[in-house]
Amino acid sequence: MSKIEEVRSAMVAAMKSGDKEKKESLSLLLSALKNKAIDKRADLTGEEEIQVILKEIKQTKETLELTPADRTDIIAECTKRIAVLEEYAPKMMGEDEIREIITGVLADLGLDAPTAKDKGKIMKELMPKVKGKADGKLVNDLVSTFFQ
Repeated sequence: MSKIEEVRSAMVAAMKSGDKEKKESLSLLLSALKNKAIDKRADLTGEEEIQVILKEIKQTKETLELTPADRTDIIAECTKRIAVLEEYAPKMMGEDEIREIITGVLADLGLDAPTAKDKGKIMKELMPKVKGKADGKLVNDLVSTFFQ
């Protein structure tokens, strides 16, 4: 079952149960998935569906960060939306898992003492392995800790 079908059935269930916030969050996600499929003019692959979901989560988190502290209504709405969206996103890798992959990439490249000049080479090898499974900012920060 594709994510579009899964989200649609969950949205119908939320409508039937009267959960307005969940229904709205799923509706926005469903429209984002459909718009991506329309832009592509073909069905989305599983990887593309995950990218759309992660993009929606990222945008909602950015909205949350930019919201003034006194706007509790927007903060509550964004928090609920993130919780709903994360149900459909893959489980993200933890720092330890990312460090293991970075260590493996450094071994593959033969870098014992990487420098800042090697960062581009490292990221080029590393990102395909963690794309969609780890936060890019976290990966970048962890790679930076390996430099001397």
